[in-house]
Amino acid sequence: MKVTVDQDRCVAAGQCAATAPDVFDQRDEDGVVVLLTSAPATERAGDVRQAAAVCPALAIHVED
Repeated sequence: MKVTVDQDRCVAAGQCAATAPDVFDQRDEDGVVVLLTSAPATERAGDVRQAAAVCPALAIHVED
């Protein structure tokens, strides 16, 4: 699994960080998504896909 984020599209809703906090975080100054790892562990795949699904800006992209 490969994860990428588009910080320019991010609206700082925080759903990703709440859903998969070991993969996503937010910048302190503006709340924009920060990708902690582009290749999360296999057991985190469900949470990562859920985070991408709930992102209101569709700023998270997941490739298998």
